[in-house]
Amino acid sequence: MNTKIEHIEAIALRIPFTAGGKSDVGAWGDGDLKTVDSLVVKVTTDSGLVGWGESFGFTSIPAVKVAIEQIIAPLCIGRDPSQIEKLMLELQRKLHIFGRSGAIMFGLSAIDIALWDIAGKAAGQPVHQLLGGADAKALDCYASLIRYTDPDTVVANVERALGEGYRRLKLHEVELPAVQAARQRAGDDVEITLDVNCPWTVRQALDMAEKLRPYKLRWLEEPVWPPENFEGLARLRREAGIPIAAGENASTLMEFQQLLRAGAVDFVQPSPAKMGGITELRKVFALANAHNTSVMVHTFYDGPGLLASVHASAALGGADAVVEWRYFDQEAYLYGDAIVPKNGAIAVPQGPGLGIEPDPDVVRDYRLP
Repeated sequence: MNTKIEHIEAIALRIPFTAGGKSDVGAWGDGDLKTVDSLVVKVTTDSGLVGWGESFGFTSIPAVKVAIEQIIAPLCIGRDPSQIEKLMLELQRKLHIFGRSGAIMFGLSAIDIALWDIAGKAAGQPVHQLLGGADAKALDCYASLIRYTDPDTVVANVERALGEGYRRLKLHEVELPAVQAARQRAGDDVEITLDVNCPWTVRQALDMAEKLRPYKLRWLEEPVWPPENFEGLARLRREAGIPIAAGENASTLMEFQQLLRAGAVDFVQPSPAKMGGITELRKVFALANAHNTSVMVHTFYDGPGLLASVHASAALGGADAVVEWRYFDQEAYLYGDAIVPKNGAIAVPQGPGLGIEPDPDVVRDYRLP
């Protein structure tokens, strides 16, 4: 008799953190935010195998939790966990009327990641092996700083990241003095990317790009509002003189196809906890390869969504693979020290499935009611 999905549990966590200075309202969350919320999903089979997934959440967690528990989970109970692609496509088709983004897709993403974890455990292999195998035992990371605005605070955190061995940095600043200060402190040999979170019209973005060119950015990320303005991004890419990155707000394979067909980006950034999990992520790698475009997976989380990104990047990303690390200090980490980068690199887990199990004490101590 085939194994069946027996239970699905959505678990919200809230963990205090410090970030080397006061965060600026508008980057993500509130100004001077002191806790980070995440939503992990535990899928249990009737044979006792357990898989863990993660949804993109933050302030949308209550909506995603309801979507998983009341809409998605009942459609999964009793199904064969090994038929991942078949089940995910069926659920996308059944639930498309409720939206192809947001809570539904975030929830599907979490369950998909958990099913890949189960598949790896059932096979006794890490997920990266299921995706074709990986030679790399570790991947370079970039320290993804939050937005500070204050140049002195930016410099202090750049210094801290460099001191910990990072040679790649991401800023979330939108004002030139902060970017200038970071580049001056880091020097020309450190790779700096800039994520501005969709603030500008195309004309404004072109004007800003002219001012940003002297700072030799590896890429300018999500410069245009709205994020689905792929033609505007393509124009910016042609005229800005800075490589363009985007994709974390795309939710379906069709959006990625349109983004790449428009020639809008040099780096495409699928977010597996938002856009369908590992099942869809591997398709984006194939699409990007067909368009000669590098994939830089969006990983502004540190649970199963991050592990999914590491496995996929190691197996499918080739020599370009780099992992985003959310650069602040949490009171506790879901995996303890096992996944924290060392000297600017993150280990590729070698155990079955996602390769690392959540710390039950962290889940217990930081779980929201």
